[in-house]
Amino acid sequence: MAHDTTQHHGSATKRIWIVFAILSVVTIVEVILGIIKPEFLTDTYFLGMRLLNWIFIILTIYKAYYIAWAFMHLEHETKGLRRAIVWTGLFLVAYLIFILLTEGGYIYDVYKSGHVAWDF
Repeated sequence: MAHDTTQHHGSATKRIWIVFAILSVVTIVEVILGIIKPEFLTDTYFLGMRLLNWIFIILTIYKAYYIAWAFMHLEHETKGLRRAIVWTGLFLVAYLIFILLTEGGYIYDVYKSGHVAWDF
């Protein structure tokens, strides 16, 4: 019985290091892209926003999903509960992005057309 506990503890430790490595790699990629800011990613627009910003959004959503999957133990839950949590979160994030892009574009156009001064 003690052997089973030790083996389970070892696999839990291995799992924590795997999660740490995956999240670290994604974070390092985000930081490197934020420092370097490749010209082809900052000059290319997709759906009204720079491609680099979309990459940041996608990587952040991936990290949030993986954190929930690993640390909230969603991997051991039923399929229905996982879908309810993940789909709700993805819908809300997509809706927030849509609202921010729409309203941000409108405010930018108002400032650009000269109706309001840029001085804050």
